[in-house]
Amino acid sequence: MKSIRDIYKIGKGPSSSHTMGPERAAELFRKEHPEADRIQVQLFGSLSKTGVGHGTDRVLRQVLAPLETEIVFRKDSPADVKHPNTMDFYAYQEGKQTGYLRVESVGGGDIVIPGRQGDGQEEIYPENSFAEIADFCKWRYIDTLSEYVEMNEGSDIWDFLGEVWQVMKQSIEDGLHATGILPGGLKVQRKAKHLYEQELSTEVAQVRECRIICSYAYAVSEQNADNGTIVTAPTCGACGVLPAVLRYVQETRGCTDEQVVRALGTAGIIGALTKRNASISGAECGCQAEIGTACSMAAAAIAELYGLSLDQVEYAAEMAMEHHLGLTCDPICGLVQIPCIERNAVAAMRAMNACNLSYFLCGTRNISYDMVCKAMYETGINLSHQYRETSEGGLARFYNRRRKTQ
Repeated sequence: MKSIRDIYKIGKGPSSSHTMGPERAAELFRKEHPEADRIQVQLFGSLSKTGVGHGTDRVLRQVLAPLETEIVFRKDSPADVKHPNTMDFYAYQEGKQTGYLRVESVGGGDIVIPGRQGDGQEEIYPENSFAEIADFCKWRYIDTLSEYVEMNEGSDIWDFLGEVWQVMKQSIEDGLHATGILPGGLKVQRKAKHLYEQELSTEVAQVRECRIICSYAYAVSEQNADNGTIVTAPTCGACGVLPAVLRYVQETRGCTDEQVVRALGTAGIIGALTKRNASISGAECGCQAEIGTACSMAAAAIAELYGLSLDQVEYAAEMAMEHHLGLTCDPICGLVQIPCIERNAVAAMRAMNACNLSYFLCGTRNISYDMVCKAMYETGINLSHQYRETSEGGLARFYNRRRKTQ
């Protein structure tokens, strides 16, 4: 399994697969073809259908400028296109084609080039399932996943995750102080600041917890939708879940930054396992792959902060994923706004609930994290393409139909 650094990427929103991935692909292709005076990029599948809403064409033109760049949104997908986020690059010099490259944007900002050996990232962890990790930890008397992370990654992983945490906290602060309308034409009003400030004189503890956590999730998600700087956790579209719960638990439990950073290590293991054994791509497996994974990561991270056992950490992560199975990816107009922002807030609260239930019920569980991970992947690949980030089904379809009748 690869490093958890692969899960956390600092960058600008709104989409890890539709903006970060294409950005990396364009940079690579331009570097490999310095002779080009014109470049054509053909986008397939989800990249074609929601690329405008996600800003795919914008970021490609920015990276390839000042070269003449043609973006083709292909309505058809040839039989040899295997991944729904596929793009073909063509380089031209004086009218003659000089280069070609096919790239798959597989989620979390990562890209895969079919036919090339690996992606240059070495395997860090010998274990590739939670069961294997748990067996190893019990054999070595390792009590927490964060200890397991340091054993494999080295102590410098905490410096990296420390930077990740600082960016996460800043994205919350920036989002809580911002107001106005998000770009894209849906006229979605920023809500984080309003939600955060709506304290009621009769507010009970449970209501306050919900309001504060949700305001943090909204803050980060709105920053993402506004092309602000965020951290993939594991993707841009699900970036609000983990920082929201970590910030709240830190404030209410008095946790240090060092403790939170170790919880990020635990969350990273869950994200890395899901990416290896299933998917974190909404275009490949629906929103269960993004929000479901983010919720699992958050539940596991809180369990670490609460000092729960390894079994309880697994149960929290499993429960969080289990109750997102079948969740569709249906961004209205291809924008990471409706229902994506609200979905981050709901998942953050679900992560808290999953962690709390794991404390009481761990000994009664029947489902492992490995099992639910496989179930998520199988569910995802069997979802209709309309529910996998194409904006052709679900809320996206009905919203467009309603607008046309107005």
